[in-house]
Amino acid sequence: MTSDSTSRKSSQISFSMDDFAKALDQHDYTFEKGQVVRGTVVQHTSDGAYVDIGGKSSGFVPLREASLDSTPNLAEVLPLNEEAEFLIISDQNSEGQVKLSCRQLQLQQAWEKVAEIAETGKTVQMRVIGTNKGGVIGDVEGLRGFIPRSHLLEKDNLDALVGQLLTANFLEVNPDDNKLVLSQRRVIMAAQMDKITAGNLITGKVAKIQPYGIFVDLNGVTGLLHITQISGLRIDDLNTLFKFGQEIQVMILNIDEYKGRISLSTKVLENYPGEILEQFDEVMKTASARVEQALEKLQKEE
Repeated sequence: MTSDSTSRKSSQISFSMDDFAKALDQHDYTFEKGQVVRGTVVQHTSDGAYVDIGGKSSGFVPLREASLDSTPNLAEVLPLNEEAEFLIISDQNSEGQVKLSCRQLQLQQAWEKVAEIAETGKTVQMRVIGTNKGGVIGDVEGLRGFIPRSHLLEKDNLDALVGQLLTANFLEVNPDDNKLVLSQRRVIMAAQMDKITAGNLITGKVAKIQPYGIFVDLNGVTGLLHITQISGLRIDDLNTLFKFGQEIQVMILNIDEYKGRISLSTKVLENYPGEILEQFDEVMKTASARVEQALEKLQKEE
């Protein structure tokens, strides 16, 4: 080997090593909390999994952060040698290691998805997993959802709903408060909105009689005919006028979609206070002819 060739080879090696050193210095190994990174799972432990994210140290996924499941199987949710996305949930420690989370990234993505669904008004399926005094709790798109009792079709036996899939849509989507409220009744109400707009006369059936009023079934949704909206005169006993399953004509006063309430009236159909108490059948029979008069009363009340 000549001195020239040796010199050239030495120069090439020197250049190559210098270039490599510069590349290392220029490489950005700084990871920030809140950043989404891709990495490959390289090791499982009893506490979590180590992930190669291209840094000086492997990132670590604590077991509780591996999945939305509270007791995940690492081999299933984070298989070895497979690549996935992770959310950085801590700053780098002295060794340059960061903590990672699949669970929190999945939560972010789930909230984004339900917000999009809520905006379009589409329905979702919620699997009921429990109950409380106010309604039922369930899993929807990986999140914990709640349907108030007033927004359920089955209100009396909530335990019977556990394990069932309920079709519902969203009333409230609030990731800041971790609040996801749905309605089963609103799905039906949405389909009936053209038939139950405020000011319309509609035929319904008495579904329940309470001391404060009558619940009326309006083709799958329920409205309340409050005792003060039945007649212009006081009524002592509603059972003297109504019976379960009875078909009656009612005016729609108001629709509160959020609370799932429909307010009804027969008082606006009266020609004089107390007429419905004296001539109930006649008022019901001629209800359609009284609509214009009823609408005028409603406008005056507004």
